[in-house]
Amino acid sequence: MRPSARIPGILAGLVLAAGGVLFAAPAATAAPTSIQDCEQYLVQHGKQVTDAVGQACYEGQIGNQTSCAASLQAAGISANVASGACRAAH
Repeated sequence: MRPSARIPGILAGLVLAAGGVLFAAPAATAAPTSIQDCEQYLVQHGKQVTDAVGQACYEGQIGNQTSCAASLQAAGISANVASGACRAAH
């Protein structure tokens, strides 16, 4: 391949890579609010937010729905409310 043909190919690759990074960046900033969504769901259902609840919501945020629900139930939250809160976290 000639050097003059490589330069546009390299530039196009860099533009595509930069565009992918800029497109994916907003999704990364949305993750922390899911813990707040979980906690807010529990407050709306008359539950107090404790350290155990925060940890359970974190487990839900990282995708461990089973552990999230079990931890919330161990903290005295009903199964239905725990399930809804864990869904809000994810």
